[in-house]
Amino acid sequence: MSLDRAAREKLVRALAESMIGHADELTSLDQAIGDGDHGLNMKRGFEAVLATLPGLADKSLPEMLKAIGMTLVMKVGGASGPLVGTFFMELGKALPEQPVRADLVAATDKAINAVKARGRSDAGQKTLLDVLVPVQAVLAGGGDAGAIAIEAAQAADRTTPMLAIRGRASFLGERSIGHMDPGSRSASLLIGAAVAILEPEANS
Repeated sequence: MSLDRAAREKLVRALAESMIGHADELTSLDQAIGDGDHGLNMKRGFEAVLATLPGLADKSLPEMLKAIGMTLVMKVGGASGPLVGTFFMELGKALPEQPVRADLVAATDKAINAVKARGRSDAGQKTLLDVLVPVQAVLAGGGDAGAIAIEAAQAADRTTPMLAIRGRASFLGERSIGHMDPGSRSASLLIGAAVAILEPEANS
């Protein structure tokens, strides 16, 4: 998978637009079971990422991902910034400049483990890991972009009947059941945006 500068810029814009364009939806989800600021926080973080273009796209893919992660950690409030930022930073650290699929599988595995450690959480607890972990399984199993995007969306949907065990929503106990986890929804949107850009590049 070789991403030239134009493709890297397109990827950053797609990721940012997926958060900025869905900020109200994410806020609404978070108002139901959290502090109500997830959408605003993610929008602020990715607006800060966009503000670093075009210089951000001048970097290699690993350095670009690390820079995105650092910006999110610094700019996004709540639990989301450290967790999503950690994912991007660890992904950047683990990827070579011209990754093949096996590199991406290994790097996402390391990034997910870093998120687990940072949040002291795991899949099944109604967090973004409930999207990241099953999507990683599809990626490792050879699934194409369409399969990955579908799994990301369906995995976010599957958090709706879950009982929240970690995060702000866990304070609600059984009242957290019946609401989609906002962090899972934002993770699914980011994954959908990424694969829509990456798949054509990987095949070109």
